Amino acid sequence: MENPTATDAGVDVELARVSAHRNDLRTRHSQALAKLMDERDDLYGVNALADLVSDSLRWSA
Repeated sequence: MENPTATDAGVDVELARVSAHRNDLRTRHSQALAKLMDERDDLYGVNALADLVSDSLRWSA
């Protein structure tokens, strides 16, 4: 097994940071979509993915 180097540790830290940022964005966008879908009933059926995300959030709450 190879010994990790300082650059490997730096890459791991950067990957962890990017992953955390993506998770934050995903959560924020999902919450905004759920709020929008709650406010605007006329948007149901316009986009299947938006419907799926909104329904999933409601079922998981």
